[in-house]
Amino acid sequence: MTPHNLMFVAIVEIQIKKGQENEFKNWFNESNQELSKFDGFVNRRLLESNNGKNIVLVEFETKEKFEKMHQTPEHMRIQSKGHSMMDSPPKPAFYNVISK
Repeated sequence: MTPHNLMFVAIVEIQIKKGQENEFKNWFNESNQELSKFDGFVNRRLLESNNGKNIVLVEFETKEKFEKMHQTPEHMRIQSKGHSMMDSPPKPAFYNVISK
């Protein structure tokens, strides 16, 4: 990694379907165990704001390793199940960490 690319971060705004919050949290914890096996995986967290909005924060060593994980059948299966519990498609934004 170069000093200008210390990590790759995805911040994804999501809307969980009403009544599926607990199921989504359980799925999220289970899917983290699977995703943590991918090369370059650092962390993945589910955040909730004071007004009830949810964000998924994903950290990978590099953008390339993140993209490679996204092309696997395992990720496609995990993603499909997660999307089924959302009211609308996730809204991702991507960042490179440039300073710690």
